Amino acid sequence: MADTPKTTFSRRGFLKGAGVTAATTVIESANALARETKEALHADRTLGPDALPVKLHINGHEHSVTIEPRYTLAETLRDNLGLTGTKVVCDRGSCSACTVWIDNTPALACMTLAIDTVGRQITTIEGLSHGDTMHQVQAAFVKHDAMQCGFCTPGMVMSCAALLERNPNPNLDDVKHAISGNLCRCGTYPKVFAATLDVAQQRNQATTLVAIATERVA
Repeated sequence: MADTPKTTFSRRGFLKGAGVTAATTVIESANALARETKEALHADRTLGPDALPVKLHINGHEHSVTIEPRYTLAETLRDNLGLTGTKVVCDRGSCSACTVWIDNTPALACMTLAIDTVGRQITTIEGLSHGDTMHQVQAAFVKHDAMQCGFCTPGMVMSCAALLERNPNPNLDDVKHAISGNLCRCGTYPKVFAATLDVAQQRNQATTLVAIATERVA
């Protein structure tokens, strides 16, 4: 029988190895819990009441967050992730100030549980702009002075931008319908209509110019 190789341990090596093992265990445990949460959501299992780790896809990035199942998406965005562009005004689904996109569809963040958005693409007002460059609808709101106190503005912008995504050539009635759930106590509606229709006109003009240029090149 061959001799068993002699293994030696140092205190530094033991602590370093234990630390790596502990960190790996924490990460693996967190990932396992996140997977378990996602599987439970899809299997309609009861979750909570304790906090659970979940991963949310927001504005093109994955965010790991530990939340109680009762947390709304609005609370999670603002309190846990610091995305305070989403406003909470009525907190009961009546004013649409908290409008975000879930899979490119406008939704009320105050009426949506955060855990129900696991595996879905969430877009907030912060996700519309590109760095310091505002989204066309945001720029049009500034141009047409379509805001006063500003509490409803993020929700208004999200609703108007969603309209232009699904209908690049809306008329006034289309815009009115798109923001029919967005309440503005300051009465900025005429300015919001003008801003949204202005963006649609700009886009149509740009499309026409591109078509003309393409035709000339061809």
